[in-house]
Formats: sequence, structure tokens, C-alpha cells
Amino acid sequence: MPVPVIRKNLYFKPDSSRVVARFFNNGDSRTINLVKRIMTLNEEDVRHELEIILNEFRGRHRNIAEIYLKHASNYKNLIESIGINFEELSPERRLLIGSYSTLEYSLEAAALFNPSIVEDFDQSFLAEGEKRVILSFRATGEGHLSSIVFRKGILDASNNLRMVEPQKHIDLPTIIKKKSHNKKRFMEKMEEMNIPKEFSTPIMNDLPDMFEYYTLKEAVRKILTLDVNEPQRKALKEMTWLVNSYYDIEFHKDSKISGRAILPISSSESRGIEDARFVRFTEDDGSETIYATYTAYDGFTILPKLLSTKDFVNFRIMPMHGNGAQNKNFALFPRKINGKYAMLARIDGVNNYIFYSDRITLWNDPIKIQEPKFPWEFTQIGNCGSPIYTEHGWLLITHGVGAMRRYCIGVSLLDLSDPTQELGRLKEPLLSPLEEEREGYVPNVVYSCGSLIHNNQLILPYAVSDYASSYVTVNMDDLLAELKKT
Repeated sequence: MPVPVIRKNLYFKPDSSRVVARFFNNGDSRTINLVKRIMTLNEEDVRHELEIILNEFRGRHRNIAEIYLKHASNYKNLIESIGINFEELSPERRLLIGSYSTLEYSLEAAALFNPSIVEDFDQSFLAEGEKRVILSFRATGEGHLSSIVFRKGILDASNNLRMVEPQKHIDLPTIIKKKSHNKKRFMEKMEEMNIPKEFSTPIMNDLPDMFEYYTLKEAVRKILTLDVNEPQRKALKEMTWLVNSYYDIEFHKDSKISGRAILPISSSESRGIEDARFVRFTEDDGSETIYATYTAYDGFTILPKLLSTKDFVNFRIMPMHGNGAQNKNFALFPRKINGKYAMLARIDGVNNYIFYSDRITLWNDPIKIQEPKFPWEFTQIGNCGSPIYTEHGWLLITHGVGAMRRYCIGVSLLDLSDPTQELGRLKEPLLSPLEEEREGYVPNVVYSCGSLIHNNQLILPYAVSDYASSYVTVNMDDLLAELKKT
């Protein structure tokens, strides 16, 4: 018997007006010619042209002049290479150069989908039965480039979601590269990536046990200037790719969470940040951290990565490693199990696996726990976010792919102390695409990256055919009763 699902009349749709000002590099040669043209203008003409640009774009970005100056400074060495002293340029001329080095990028032009939801740390000034929540979305813009964006809202006592109006001005964070790396762990990750030791060892032998980020970058850069063969060049670039995968980001504290966006930063993410699964994790000492697993994609290679934050202002980003750190669909359990971190993944593209680890970034020896069982999931089964703790077991929201690549959402119940044991599993999908939900960027899909329980109801945000998002509620008594039958 199907479990009753209540669809809520709230939709999150892409908004092409939400733009961010990004650095635009048109190549050294064209930039040099551009700067030479700007240098032909006298100071009065520079001020005139700059005023036109500022009048047109200052209302769309709260700190556009600061952005222009930052982008102009990226070309300081290039400008000085043609005999121009960058520091002697007037502030107005630098601003004008920066404006030509900037473009607007619409984060959500194509889609706002694959949502995840977590409880906010701040639960102050709420009525009885309310809960403040943060939703994350995969925002997709031009070129199918995916980023992470956020929204904040309040679930009322009836689980109706009241959203805070999203901020129009979007801020990019300050990027802070990790300064030092553990050589042993770095070499282990290179081995997992099949970087030949014959190419990596000569560089690594000269580095201390804890080496600086720029030390490796400089060593690789010097060798790349030599006459190296293509396999060696590829290996050296992969080493740089790996070291670039570790970084911190920091947003302005005075920005609203809806005005913060995490765009691809490292080369491992150059083609997108996909399907972040956020979870509020409780440590053994009771402290809490928000983690998110996501897929970094550079057009060729998939790298599972981990993001952590305690305030949604400062974020740490790290790659995951181990023999199981491959493919997609990683989802962290919200607490340790028998003293170890636990993670779900679909490492072979078909089945659900679980890992246990003493380190939150190291994942070896996956154990298969679920295979496709019913026709609607015969192609593959995977998670739809982190498992949710209940006294009856771990509630696992799954996705199944069936005929015509139709995605549906299912539910399983796993044993609390031994999640390899499945206690129950719905025979029919909990959620399937309705007729009006079948059209989108990818037709016939409903999908989620995380849910929670509030007021004895499952709150399940979901994507509609990789275009927009909505959410449903499900009574937990009804859901658990059906799961226990199966």
C-alpha cells in the first residue's frame, strides 16, 4: 500500500537575475592589447568611461569597485611586463582595467535543483513547533557549470515552510590555500590516482614530511618549463591538481546566507560542484559540525570531496581518499557508529555501499549493503542524502533508476548498530515524477540530497527533472509501519 505523501505548494525556481561578478581572463596577448588601448585615454576620458560603467553596474553588486580593483591586480605582473608601472596608475585607470577583466555570471540561469536541508544552529525567537532550516541547492548556469547556493526558512508547526527572501547581491568568498601538507598522505592519494611514482618520487623526495603548498607548486612549475614528455607532463599537472584541491573559503560576516555562493575554485572542480549532501554531525563530545559531501568534476575525472563549516561563513574543503573514494553519491552518517565514522556511497554506479573509518577523509574497503531489488530501481540504487536517526533504525532515503532512466525516490530502514542489516524497504517508490513534473533539463526525474524529521513528519525536499525544486511531507508513523511490513 503506498505511503501517503503530501506535496507542498512551494517551488524553488532558477532566477537568472541572481548574478555574480567573476574574474574574466581573455588571455595574455589580448589583455596586453586591451591595456594598451586603455592607456591611450587621458585621465578625463578614463573618469568618464568609468562613471558610465559604475552607474550601470553598482546597483547590481554591493562592492563592484572593490571587485574591479581586485581583478585589475591579477594583471599586475602582466602589465609591468610591457613597461607600465602598475602602482603609478591612477585608481580610476585601475578600476577601468578591472571592469574589462570582469563578467557577470548568472548562477541559476539553467536550474536550481538537488536540494538538501539541515537544521540551523540558530533556533532563537521561534514559536512552539517551529524550526529554522537551511536549504542548499545545486545551481546551474551557463555551460552547465554547477555551484552551491543557500536559502533560509522556518518550518511552522504544520510543516509549512516560510522562506526568507533571497538576497539579490551575491558575494564570492576569499580563498585561502592550505599552507602545509602531510607528505605521506599526499603520496598515498597520488598512488590512488595512479600517478606514476617514476614521475612523482623525484619531486617528493626533496620535500620535508610537512611541505608548503607553494613549495610543491614551484617545483612542478620549474620542471614543466623543461623538455618533458607527455606522460610526465600529465603526472605533474595531476600533482598540482591534487594540491589545489585543499583550501578554505571565508565569506563576509555581514552577508546573508542566501547571498553566499560556493563556485568551483580548484582545477579539480573546473566543470562543476555537484550534488552537495549536507548533514549536521554530532561528535562524541556533543559538539556539532555541518559537513557536506560533493562531487568535484573537471570534465574528465570525478573526485569526491568533503566540506565542513560551523557557521556557514568559514568553510574547509578537502578531497577524500582511500580505495573506495571513487565515483559519486557519498553521504555521511550524522554520528559515529561503534566509534567510527560511517559513509554511504555508490562506488560501482549500481549498488549501495557502506564504509567505516577512523578518519573522516579516508575511506577504504567498502561493504555492499543494497542491490537493485524492484523493477523501478533495476538500473541502479543509491542514497538521497545522509541517513536520519530514529529509535527504530537509520532512515535511508534512496533513489532508484528504472526503465527509460526514470528516477524515483524510495525509503529503507537500516539497523542502528549494524547498518549493513536492512530492516525494511518500500516495495513501491515513495515519490515518483507526476505528469506535470516530467519535463525539465533531464526529464522523468525526482531526486533529493538530504531530508530531516520535524513534528513527526519526514521533510523531503526534492528536485523536479533537474530544473526546479519543491518539497513533500510524510507522516513518520505511516512510513515506519509500511517499512516494518517489508
